[in-house]
Amino acid sequence: MRLSENDPAVGRFLKTGAAMFVVAVITPVASAGVMLAAYLFLPLPADLPERALPPPSQMSRVYDAAGNEIGVFKRFETSIPVAPEDIPEVLEQAVVAAEDRSFYSHGGVDVRGTLRALWADIRNRELGQGGSTITQQLVKNTITGGEKSIQRKVREAILAAQLDRQVDKDEILFEYLSVIYLGEGAYGVGAAAETYFRTPVPQLTLSQSALLASIIPAPSRFNPRADPALAEQRRLRVLRTMLDEGMIDPTQHHVAVHEPIWLAVNGPPPGPATVIHPPQVQTSTHPYFTDYVRRWLAEHLPGGDDQIFQGGLTIRTTLDPDQQAAAQSEVAGFLEGSEPDLRTSLVAVEPPTGYVRAFVSGRDFAVDQVNYALGQSSAGVPGGGAASGRQPGSAFKPFVLATALAAGITPDATYSGAPHDVTEACGPGNPVLQNYGGSRYGTMDLRSATWRSVNTVYTRLILDVGVDKAMDLARRMGLTGVRPYEDGKYCASIALGSESVSPLDMASAYGVFAARGMRAEPTPVLSVTDREGNVLLDLSSPATTRVLDEPVADNVTDVLRGVLTSGTASGRGIERPAAGKTGTTQDNLDAWFVGYTPTLSTAVWMGYENKTQETRKELPGITGGSAPARIWQGFMRSALAGVPVTEFSEPAPIEAVPDAAKVQQRRGFQPGRRQTPDPAPGGGRYVESLPPPQAQAPTTTTSTTSTTSTTLLPGQDVDDDEGGFGFGFG
Repeated sequence: MRLSENDPAVGRFLKTGAAMFVVAVITPVASAGVMLAAYLFLPLPADLPERALPPPSQMSRVYDAAGNEIGVFKRFETSIPVAPEDIPEVLEQAVVAAEDRSFYSHGGVDVRGTLRALWADIRNRELGQGGSTITQQLVKNTITGGEKSIQRKVREAILAAQLDRQVDKDEILFEYLSVIYLGEGAYGVGAAAETYFRTPVPQLTLSQSALLASIIPAPSRFNPRADPALAEQRRLRVLRTMLDEGMIDPTQHHVAVHEPIWLAVNGPPPGPATVIHPPQVQTSTHPYFTDYVRRWLAEHLPGGDDQIFQGGLTIRTTLDPDQQAAAQSEVAGFLEGSEPDLRTSLVAVEPPTGYVRAFVSGRDFAVDQVNYALGQSSAGVPGGGAASGRQPGSAFKPFVLATALAAGITPDATYSGAPHDVTEACGPGNPVLQNYGGSRYGTMDLRSATWRSVNTVYTRLILDVGVDKAMDLARRMGLTGVRPYEDGKYCASIALGSESVSPLDMASAYGVFAARGMRAEPTPVLSVTDREGNVLLDLSSPATTRVLDEPVADNVTDVLRGVLTSGTASGRGIERPAAGKTGTTQDNLDAWFVGYTPTLSTAVWMGYENKTQETRKELPGITGGSAPARIWQGFMRSALAGVPVTEFSEPAPIEAVPDAAKVQQRRGFQPGRRQTPDPAPGGGRYVESLPPPQAQAPTTTTSTTSTTSTTLLPGQDVDDDEGGFGFGFG
């Protein structure tokens, strides 16, 4: 309640102590004044109400789509009995120093502290919470609750005074330490010692005790995992108070001060430290997937991690146990006997629903600390610094193709496969783009160029349809790692997959082609219910949005079917209609195959664990059309065994733009008309006829094979015309 400086009641209150209670009841000046009045004037009850402990934290259980439990979410043992003799003296001293230095001398209500709080409330002109002793906090936590009201404060003060007269101080302190909330779902010092330090209460050090005591006033704000710097300041403050109060000597203080907070996820500390461990997802048969589930729930549940880890939720996921077993078998079979730092991820998504049916990522969840399928660091790793996705190489080309088809360029449109000097279009400093090993191609249509993954056709194509439009479409289809277009910053190399993506995003985005242009957001969760059975989330009918017109999506699929029969993944068919695309990045750092049927879209990525650009290792002889395509083939055959064969829709013809000037106008350039180029030795040429200004005669510009020094773009082996390129290392 706001106060007025001229309020006569305030003046009377300050003049006479006897008026304090009357003023506090009639005009609630401040909670501290009410507590003081209650302590001095109100009679005490003969009996105390029974003190109730907070409800125990309940673990949340995670189930696959068939109802099998695959994991639980909990941060600590929900029941850790702590006896009075278990509490170390340094912990008791730290809490008293931080919360109530006169605990052993007052009668349950600290008169001096209450007066200080009263004066602060008057100055701030509003009702505050000052003046609470450990005894009052215990009453609030176990009897009255935390409602901010004058009535609750009066009752709390009365009960605290009575409790102090009936119960020994040490017992009050022990009960307080047993129930106080210390963040991260931990009630009591037993749970807190385990969740932060992974150590039992009797073994707590002076530094650890000071840190726990410093968390009490605001557990979320002072959480050492969330803000280590702030937590360190508060730890030092508690230690200084303990020294000033004579609870510890200078030697103890010096030793504890030089044990700073250190997050265990950063590796072993360089010296003595107060090590904070990450929260734990206990017991999971599929730890990478449950990490994904946790991340997804944190974005979709209002209670965030606290609700996930202590809410007693029942979480039904989309994971198909048979498909997951098939995925794990295929990946494990390839990794067996390979180098320990080689990683492979496989994600399968159901196109009509977005349900994630299989999810394999990395080798060892505890060791990796990176969820490669998401392109993100794992639970408990701050900042996500180790991974931001990987470059897809030529697996990005279908998004450029879809952009072209939507602009009225048909799959039969022809382009030159010769080396491509992009200086004029992209500015100086850009390399002359070539194909793997300097391979030269003549004129070819987009269908053939896609099958053979010809880089220079696609760098010409993306400049023709607009880099900004291709990037925008890729984002709308689900590639969340593709940055918004910035004029002058991105150019033709984008067509070759230089933006970082994740296997989950790639499987989901290709699912748009499978679903004939409709997009369903990927989800690992079917439903969530709370401990009372109330439904919190229900995704039984997922929403979809149209991203591509049906003819565009169907024609992309029709082109990509040829990759499995006549292209860079020839021989990787699965005895049913399927489509897909290979991808290999520069220096063979990453290899991909993403393919789909009408009912399942699957992305396979392969590469070495995240390191710096200078130390990343090349994949020896591996391209997207080799090991990743073989893993995809084996998985899809197993995952779809017994599933009825579904045909793709027959694609309607793309309505060609009759005058290419319309395409040029959309790009903001001078109108012109593309003509069918004549074949030419050594790569052909690309011809554009520009309309003359006014009555001048037309001019023709011909691009032939360049003799400029070039930068080769690897991404295929000799027997595999797999195109790939990437700047940077994701």
